[in-house]
Amino acid sequence: MVKPMDSQQEYVLRAVEERDIRIVRLWFSDILGTLKSVAIAPAELESAFAEGIGFDGSAIEGFSRISESDTIAMPDPSTFQLLPLGVGDGGIKSARMFCDILNPDGQAFYSDPRQVLRRQVQTAADEGFTCKVSPEIEFYLVEDQETDGRPPKPTDDGSYFDQANRSLAPYFRRDAMLALEDMGIPVEFSHHETAPGQQEIDLRHADILTMGDSIMTFRYITKLIAHRNNVAATFMPKPFTDYAGSAMHTHMSLFEGDINAFHDPDAEFSLSRTGQQFIAGILTHANEISAVTNQWTNSYKRILFGSEAPTAATWGVSNRSAMVRVPTYRLGKAESRRVEVRSPDSACNPYLALAVLLAAGLRGIRDGYELNEPAEDDIAALTRRERRALGYVDLPASLDQALREMEKSDFVADILGEHVFEFFLRNKWREWHDYQKQITPWNSKTTSASKMRKHDHPAHHPQPHPHPRSPQPHQSQSRQRPHLAWLVE
Repeated sequence: MVKPMDSQQEYVLRAVEERDIRIVRLWFSDILGTLKSVAIAPAELESAFAEGIGFDGSAIEGFSRISESDTIAMPDPSTFQLLPLGVGDGGIKSARMFCDILNPDGQAFYSDPRQVLRRQVQTAADEGFTCKVSPEIEFYLVEDQETDGRPPKPTDDGSYFDQANRSLAPYFRRDAMLALEDMGIPVEFSHHETAPGQQEIDLRHADILTMGDSIMTFRYITKLIAHRNNVAATFMPKPFTDYAGSAMHTHMSLFEGDINAFHDPDAEFSLSRTGQQFIAGILTHANEISAVTNQWTNSYKRILFGSEAPTAATWGVSNRSAMVRVPTYRLGKAESRRVEVRSPDSACNPYLALAVLLAAGLRGIRDGYELNEPAEDDIAALTRRERRALGYVDLPASLDQALREMEKSDFVADILGEHVFEFFLRNKWREWHDYQKQITPWNSKTTSASKMRKHDHPAHHPQPHPHPRSPQPHQSQSRQRPHLAWLVE
């Protein structure tokens, strides 16, 4: 039975006709955060609202088996926006909508990352909360050229807050800001970051599901504008050995109606008991969710060797080496009280990353987690022994460590759903094993293939045992699941 058209759908149909839109792009994400798109003519839009667009789900990364491949992209009219003229489609007027992915029976599709986040939004609503998010998205502009395996070259030699008038950077950021604003995505700040070619654009806070859509749109728009200027935008977490990595510092707050649940004017740092428990939830489950917020092998080069990147599950006040920071700007302003999660990078799947962060924070509130004392040290400067003595729990230092933490976790499996959870692990173990097999120029440079010197023989260098990790309080119970690494060997 075809559903009657609602007012939002009617608005979209009128807007497409009145503004002479020639192409409507329907967007969704695969499990790894790659943007997928199908373009339809305006004449097909009414049918798309009524019945959706059918496609082969088995051809999308992580969606379904070939025997269950019929899936439907159902456009969400609330996400309708015109795409900026001159950015794509050769000057032809076009628009986009995000889609919810459905089964043929109309039920939500289990592998849709947007649905994973939507489930957590509903959980928060059931507990009386709405979540607002504001990300600081870092990325590099690099010369768009064939590199023959050599690292790309930054487009400028600027540093933090440089105007760099002789470079493309300020004009690129201006064009990106204007394009995003035209699409209804408010921008709070933009500036040059610490490293040559590194940029940052901060989006103004919005509800968490809208922000997932906005981050996907942000990456699309910035890459298009870069291409138009004959350069490339890369969200790779650590593209350069000697320069800082690119993060997506994520500011989060919970509201009860119009009241910021994190604000308590009588509490230290104006941080309420609810805000403290939210932080405690994220820290307690930090290792379990790390593979989702930092999903690439390259992500851990940023964490280990990046400027101001967190290496331990700690929190602090104005401490940028901590994983979670409580900003001290405008302490007396209730709507500004928030927490900043500094571990995610800008190459994550935003729907999945935001889902696990929200779920961890809600678990902390629901189960009454206690928050320990804030870290005042430069955590990256401490040795592992010093961190252990202070009670700090190290974050995973590589993708394989993160995957081993994740695959033990009932908590993460429940958030993602069993299918997404199992596919994600299989895909990422395959990536890790492919990475391990690579012979890099660094290997060739530092290793002699013709002769092994005596002091290089393995017998002279027994492998150190890993430091034991102390169990965290409230750590979710581990299920007896098989270790999945063998599946890709």
